Amino acid sequence: MPTITHAFADVTASDSALRRFLHGLPGVDAVGLEARAGSLGTRSIKTTAKAYAIDLAISMIDLTTLEGADTPGKVRALAAKALRPDPTDRTTPATAAVCVYPDMAETAVAALAGSEVKVASVATAFPAGRASLAVKLADTRDAVAAGADEIDMVIDRGAFLAGHYLKVYEEIRAVKEAAGAARLKVIFETGELSTYDNIRRASWLGMIAGADFIKTSTGKVGVNATPANTLLMLEAVRDFRAQTGVQIGVKPAGGIRTSKDAVKFLVLVNETVGADWLDSHWFRFGASSLLNDLLMQRQKLSTGRYSGPDYVTVD
Repeated sequence: MPTITHAFADVTASDSALRRFLHGLPGVDAVGLEARAGSLGTRSIKTTAKAYAIDLAISMIDLTTLEGADTPGKVRALAAKALRPDPTDRTTPATAAVCVYPDMAETAVAALAGSEVKVASVATAFPAGRASLAVKLADTRDAVAAGADEIDMVIDRGAFLAGHYLKVYEEIRAVKEAAGAARLKVIFETGELSTYDNIRRASWLGMIAGADFIKTSTGKVGVNATPANTLLMLEAVRDFRAQTGVQIGVKPAGGIRTSKDAVKFLVLVNETVGADWLDSHWFRFGASSLLNDLLMQRQKLSTGRYSGPDYVTVD
């Protein structure tokens, strides 16, 4: 992203310059942020709008399996579910992507060949990110070589919390280059950043470094996506576009399990950044179990009753 690099050349010229910029961002009013997130979460969604929101949420899911016990069979089954979430209803939209470890990317690519469903792969020593830059870049290149359309990288939280912002910036830039044409989602692990001010700083750092998406979490820690931290990141991408003209996506991940949860997040998007982000190209849900509840709620709206236990697959 040469335009962004040029625009922030002075800011990223040194560690001290980058620190001054990030610590010069407005402080976050935690009480106000949480109050607004809570207020937006109480909005009532009527039946027609709810049906639209459920289909939109389905189309925004990165259907995810990131377990040590993942097998090619499990990934193929997940890909089949992403393509046809409800085999009994062809009007059900496909999910946005399937998200897997790099060694499973080739299997996912083969299973999704010819479809619009993307393959996202976590890289850079996910989820802890505790590896050398050389290892992280090799991880990224392996995923891209296997055909991944998107790379979900984790930042070095230790470096960030120690104030080594330029190191984090340069690492994101290097991964962005290694990712080539693949879109880059930068994961902050907001539950480990301790403060809202740090989440705002990480958001701007990621965007300046070339992130295509900023993402809350790995889903592997105690606190993952919340309405408040997602609202804060939405405000960051809104302000970034106002300043630079460049639009960046947002992906809350981890802990979003029900249709009610998903609708709350969509309200946050609509009320904070508007319709430009209400599209899977700009907003995603990182989830594994959310899809099942969305399918059950979708059938309830269609038939007036909840489905039986065999209606959706068990993940």
